[in-house]
Amino acid sequence: MTNKERFVKIYTESIKREGADKLLEYLLSPSSDFFTAPASARFHSSYEGGLLDHSLNVYDCLKSYLESPRAKETFGFEYSEESIAIVSLLHDLCKVGVYKKGFRNVKDEKGTWQRVDTFEYDDRLPYGHGEKSVYIISGYMKLTREEAFAIRYHMGYSSTEDPRNVSGAFEMFPLAFALSTADSEATYYLECDKYKNKG
Repeated sequence: MTNKERFVKIYTESIKREGADKLLEYLLSPSSDFFTAPASARFHSSYEGGLLDHSLNVYDCLKSYLESPRAKETFGFEYSEESIAIVSLLHDLCKVGVYKKGFRNVKDEKGTWQRVDTFEYDDRLPYGHGEKSVYIISGYMKLTREEAFAIRYHMGYSSTEDPRNVSGAFEMFPLAFALSTADSEATYYLECDKYKNKG
């Protein structure tokens, strides 16, 4: 099963909310590059299809975190499969259509200039990061308040957001903290070359 097939399977089996079918239709259409876009220009999953890989990694990390005895028994975290799929698979929709193929010149180990393909960031709808994902999703289907806050604050303290807002969101909406943890784990460990091949 390809990652695209896996994404569609999880999405269609888990997300039954009104409008979800229209959102998936958009993601699969030529108007969206969700399945081919990178997750970043130069950092984690900065390759074609990286956004899809990252979204699935976050899904796996969030499921694992929420199924842990500490999350379940100590904190009493309990979320529907639908909410888990929505916040993890769709948290980075803000990255659809913002990366353009480009190149830069770098010196190789012999000091010779080489052309290297890269991606350039060009956001034509600069509405923020998490809030832009919430905005896009909300055009198709209704989010619960906790889902909206989880997606909005999934960058946690690594964003430029006022830290008081981040801590407030984490305190009021544990799914926001859980998603931020899953996003960080996927970004810094699953998708980092230093750790990628150790699992």
